[in-house]
This record gives sequence, C-alpha cells and structure tokens, in this order.
Amino acid sequence: HGWSEALAGIKSPHVKYICPHAPVMPVSLNMNMAMPSWFDIIGLSPDSQEDEAGIKQAAENVKALIDQEVKNGIPSNRIILGGFSQGGALSLYTALTTQQKLAGVVALSCWLPLRASFPQGPISGVNKEIAVLQCHGDCDPLVPLMFGSLTVEKLKSMINPANVTFRTYSGMMHSSCIEEMMDVKHFIDKHLPPV
Repeated sequence: HGWSEALAGIKSPHVKYICPHAPVMPVSLNMNMAMPSWFDIIGLSPDSQEDEAGIKQAAENVKALIDQEVKNGIPSNRIILGGFSQGGALSLYTALTTQQKLAGVVALSCWLPLRASFPQGPISGVNKEIAVLQCHGDCDPLVPLMFGSLTVEKLKSMINPANVTFRTYSGMMHSSCIEEMMDVKHFIDKHLPPV
C-alpha cells in the first residue's frame, strides 16, 4: 500500500500500475517471525546463504503476473518490473531469467539475488538489452550502498552497460525520496511512451 501511495504522485495516465503484496511468511533474519516477504532472508552479508527455492518460486509468481497482463492485451515489451529492497532484488532476478521481453526494471535499494548462478559475461536471453534504473541511498544501514555498487557492476557485465543507470541519493537511508521518485517517473515515461 505504501508504494501505491508513492506511485500515485508520479503516475502517468496511460500506464497501469500493479503493486502486488508479498506473501506473509516466517523470515530467518526476523527470528522466524512472520512478515511480508517474497522469499526467506537468511542473512544480509554478501556471502550469506540464499533461499534459492524461494527466490525461484517468487520469480515464477512474477512471471505469472506478466503472463496475465499479456493475456489482458499488454505486450510484455510494454511492461516494466520494479521494486524496493527484496522486491527490487526479485525484479532484477526475474527480468534476467524470464523468456518474456520486458521494457525495463526499476531496482530500488536492492541487490541481485543468486548472482553466482549467472554466467560470467553477457547473458544470451531476450533481455540482454533491457533498460535498468538502479537507485540507492548512500546511508542505507540495511542494504549497504556497496551491495548496490557491486550489483550495478555485475549488471553492466551481463547486459548492455549503456542501458544501466545507477543513481545514489545523499543522506537517504533504506527508504525513498522525492528526487528518487522523480527519477523513477522519468524512467517510466521514457521507456513506456504513450502509443
């Protein structure tokens, strides 16, 4: 709900915005307490074990949402995936593993999950030319800026580096700001112009 409110301020009339809720599940990092989560988070360091099965299942769920929109008459190349934190991580992973050609990805305060599962060098999939807007606060205590920097370097080795934009925001923690939302609006408007 929070993100649908944030998006309300930057909506373009010709674009449909879908903000799915993550399912509620026990999260290891949260002492196994249930919270909205796309997949389990075991730790927040670069060498933490990852919930591979959960990440892959969550990506399948996002691909099903894309399929539904395609059935509704929206070509997949007119769809941008986006998310914040875990949602941004899931958006990146899904875009790089789907067979559906997408318009872009908005990845806010996040990282690339299962990064070791990707080949060294360029990917061969349909989204090797995808546009990515990656944003991160330079004071993020939860997902450090270093994760964002490492992710953008990995992305530039996998897809056309000219299509990867990395923006950082001074003083921003694990959150968003007006400047970031305006950057998101410009990205969406550029890659989903009216038809």
